[in-house]
Amino acid sequence: MAVRIDYLCFGILAAIVITSVPTLAERKDSTQASTKSDASKLIADEEGFRSCPYKDPVGVPTIGYGATSYSDGRAVNLSDPCITKEDAKKLMAHHISKAGNEVARLVKVPLSANQKTALTSFAYNFGSGALASSALLSKLNAGDKSGAASEFDRWIHADGKPLLGLVDRRAKEKALFKK
Repeated sequence: MAVRIDYLCFGILAAIVITSVPTLAERKDSTQASTKSDASKLIADEEGFRSCPYKDPVGVPTIGYGATSYSDGRAVNLSDPCITKEDAKKLMAHHISKAGNEVARLVKVPLSANQKTALTSFAYNFGSGALASSALLSKLNAGDKSGAASEFDRWIHADGKPLLGLVDRRAKEKALFKK
């Protein structure tokens, strides 16, 4: 029985390609992991790390990388013990996961990984309630991604005053959203 070499090569090549292409679920998991990783870096850079509780610019007790509550839902108190950087990273990951889930629930249009990361950072910082009631979300869900991007510029105030840190953060989120 003669075997054509071109068929044999094609079969081997097809087997290699099929086994090396990630499944849809693997690609989705990879995108979600990438979004969480990118959000972690962006949030850690913007929030900075503080091991002991402190008041944020509007007076809310905060710890770690800008967390105002713990994984069990308890609010941070100024009398709470300090935490390690590793515990702060775990707490940040918990809140990023919650923010990412809220973004996925609220947004009704397809998003790029960069858009998900930008919105997750926004929701982490201002909360999903702020995102839910924002013109940013309304424009985005109406398909106006350019209009949604311009809405990041409105979220720069703390206690009614523009805050330089928020101006910088929103600019980074907006730029990432538009990539």
